Amino acid sequence: MSRIFDALQRTGVEQSGVEYPDVISVITEVLELPLKPEPAPVAPESSEAILAPDLAAAFGVPSAEKVEQKPVTQELPDFPSLNLSVVASSRLVIFTEPDSLAAEKFRFLGVRLRQMQQSRTIKKILITSTIPEEGKSFVAANLAGVLARRSPKVLLIEGDLRRPTLAEHFGLGRLAGLCEWLQGDHSKVMNIYRLEGPGFWFMPAGNTPSNPLELMQSGGMSQLMGQVSNMFDWVIVDSPPLLPLADTTVWTRVTDGALLVAREGKSEKAMLQRGLEMIKKSDLLGVVLNGSSHAHQDYYQKYAPAPKK
Repeated sequence: MSRIFDALQRTGVEQSGVEYPDVISVITEVLELPLKPEPAPVAPESSEAILAPDLAAAFGVPSAEKVEQKPVTQELPDFPSLNLSVVASSRLVIFTEPDSLAAEKFRFLGVRLRQMQQSRTIKKILITSTIPEEGKSFVAANLAGVLARRSPKVLLIEGDLRRPTLAEHFGLGRLAGLCEWLQGDHSKVMNIYRLEGPGFWFMPAGNTPSNPLELMQSGGMSQLMGQVSNMFDWVIVDSPPLLPLADTTVWTRVTDGALLVAREGKSEKAMLQRGLEMIKKSDLLGVVLNGSSHAHQDYYQKYAPAPKK
């Protein structure tokens, strides 16, 4: 964590006009806490998993008995499909720039989360940040895409009902979503769309309500998350930031853990510390440093696959 704090400390030291790398070229320094000694190795899913330490150990969370995740058995309803062309404006770098360092960092994050499933129940992941504009929606969308490469059923929920951005980035326009479901009949899950191209399912925020917090506290959230948890292998929630709003506290109660996104040059050390204090230690899965100027882009490019001719 010290490297993350050191990077963010420069926000208040360097001049305000400093340009930081674009998130599409270099994005993350993931989980920088010193690691505790690892337990006896477990057979990895693939050669990638050998590089992935246990996230619970990384954050000092007491280790639990190995949890065997039950496979998803419930068949998905006949959700509508939407043809989505994956273009640069969608910010899905794992598809538009698969050989980039950004895409590799997301693949590495996916490996770590899959390995964490070996020691605790984790399926519903909250992606949040301390303040706005730190890149949580960017992280949520790419993480959903990475997990969908290995898991057949991944759902991305646009959980920021005040300033939703995902549907706009995907070029989907106005669609009925989470708000309409919370205001309507809770007997069955609706307003979920299969995104052909990225290969995951998506529940947009819908039309912004006048009372988002009241709507979220109306009792439907737990019911929704219980239903989708039985349908999908992974549920990724793009939530509002922590500090300005109380909305995220509702999401933390219905998810299995949270990834906190911070952005170099945007997040201040004191703000990040406050954000960390608002998340229970046992709920914190990791920290993603966005726009990192320390990512080894040149070093990675030497080992990236050669461009196809």
